Amino acid sequence: MASDRVVRQSLERPATTYNGFVMLLVGLGLIVLGAVGALNAPVHPWGIVLLSVAGVALLLVSCGFYLLQPNQAAAILLFGDYRGTDRTTGLRWNWPWLTKSKISVRIHNITSERLKVNDLRGNPIEIASNVVWRVADTAQALFDVDDYKAFVMVQIESAVRAIGSRYPYDDFTHEEMTLRGNADVVSEELRVELQERVASAGVQVDECRLTHLAYAQEIAQAMLRRQQAEAVIAARQKLVEGAVSMVETALAQLSEKNVVELDDERRAAMVSNLMVVLCSERDTQPVVNAGSLYQ
Repeated sequence: MASDRVVRQSLERPATTYNGFVMLLVGLGLIVLGAVGALNAPVHPWGIVLLSVAGVALLLVSCGFYLLQPNQAAAILLFGDYRGTDRTTGLRWNWPWLTKSKISVRIHNITSERLKVNDLRGNPIEIASNVVWRVADTAQALFDVDDYKAFVMVQIESAVRAIGSRYPYDDFTHEEMTLRGNADVVSEELRVELQERVASAGVQVDECRLTHLAYAQEIAQAMLRRQQAEAVIAARQKLVEGAVSMVETALAQLSEKNVVELDDERRAAMVSNLMVVLCSERDTQPVVNAGSLYQ
């Protein structure tokens, strides 16, 4: 009983169809035979038979034509049973009692709506993606899902939400992957995630790209100030690290070359002056001391 509730997976296979131009010649031949029968019907009984047979055959032939444009396919069904897919373009023909369900296998381009998602740190963000996809298996697209286009749209939203909550929006320490700093990697992971979700519908995802990424409006200003503060802290930290390195180098070279001998108090004063000069945001003004350090 459990197996009866499982959706039977379809698989595309080529259908047996015929060249429409050949059948068009057959139809013209039937018209000629019907005309011959009509001319001989008043004189010979076989003329009526020939006219009737040619008329019925011409009706069957004329009802079996259909057209396929480039990158278009037709699924052939016999009373609801899938008989194969015709991908040959041009004028085609098949038996009239076979149903032809046309489906486009062209490339589709969809941009999702802006979705509000909480990132890995719980911050609400707005995210949207552009997806390039196409139908790879017509049988799965037509028979395994109710509406394959609506199915793809729902899965795009689901995949974008999943990826958006998997990473933080930004990280100034550059220690982890983020949505803003690793857009290419995130887009590729989104493509893989989406491909797994739409594979059951016979859909092939060719490309995914994030088209919109921003903090939600209710926290945008606060996060902007936070980013500015973190940027200032990071810049000052770099500045201090560089200043300390320069001071160490200056003191080491002064000692090695015996330019001046510094006791602990003079060394502390020199370090203080150098740190002020190197870390100050404004140009420092030198003050010349005409006396000694202790005056």
